[in-house]
Amino acid sequence: MRCPKCKNFDTKVIDSRIAEDSTTIRRRRECEKCSARFTTFERMEFINFLVTKNSWEKEMYDRTKLQRSIMKALHKRMPDIEKIEKILNELENEWASNKKWITSKRIGKDVLNKLKDVDDVAYIRFASIYHNFDKVNDFIKFIKEEFE
Repeated sequence: MRCPKCKNFDTKVIDSRIAEDSTTIRRRRECEKCSARFTTFERMEFINFLVTKNSWEKEMYDRTKLQRSIMKALHKRMPDIEKIEKILNELENEWASNKKWITSKRIGKDVLNKLKDVDDVAYIRFASIYHNFDKVNDFIKFIKEEFE
């Protein structure tokens, strides 16, 4: 593992723990050159599956792409990273166990359902992309339907 401070490859593991979801290992590491400490996470690799987009184009599922969009929705909202990891792990297990492919619409819908329990503002932000809001009235209508 490369040190984020000095970019040295020689690091040692100080502590290892299994995360709450039992699919991730949290490792505390120390650089042998500059003594900087940092944390890494290891997780199981899931079966690869294809995502079918609205244009019927297919691409390999990319966890980082989905994680980035969730983090954008949670921007400045103080997200609980472990909670987001747990959500992604649950969804990936569900998607990978059922099929070799999944639609992008299903991914968006499932993420929306999970975000609703995490953060209302992130839920609305993600919904604005998922439902392709164009006007302020789209936001108002959605909020009235969902929260009243």
